[in-house]
Amino acid sequence: MALLRATAIPNRIHGFTIDKALQKGAITGIWYKLSPQNILHSWIEVWVNEQWYFLEGVILDKSYLTKLQKENSDCKTTFCGFGVYTDNFENPPIEWNLNNTFIQDKGINQDFGVFDTPDEFYSKHQQKLNAFKRFAFQHIVRHIMNNNVERIRNKSVTNLKN
Repeated sequence: MALLRATAIPNRIHGFTIDKALQKGAITGIWYKLSPQNILHSWIEVWVNEQWYFLEGVILDKSYLTKLQKENSDCKTTFCGFGVYTDNFENPPIEWNLNNTFIQDKGINQDFGVFDTPDEFYSKHQQKLNAFKRFAFQHIVRHIMNNNVERIRNKSVTNLKN
């Protein structure tokens, strides 16, 4: 958001929660079971040509999404998991060209609206976790999740299910 503002592009943050099913595969095993049902999330909206555009679909990089699509090539419509929840898995609207982008929007289960800054959003909404889960997710689970995503991104498609 700071970079957009530094280039004089007005923007805001849109806060919501997503269903944890969207993360299945990126988070696995006991850590998935311990995940909260509703995961705090957000996207950025930009003001261009007198219109707000939603940049939710730019959260996943193309190499990762391409691997998921190849591994699940039989799926052309609704796909949920590995950080994706879309009704158009074959061709999700992730390329921004003066349009809204989405890749996880079907998993939204609570909408908090828009905020001028992340600080404003997070001062009003925090992930509901007890002390143990907060520690585990901050210091362990996020690293495991990043490693799972990296493994998928770098694996050959024929080995993805292993």
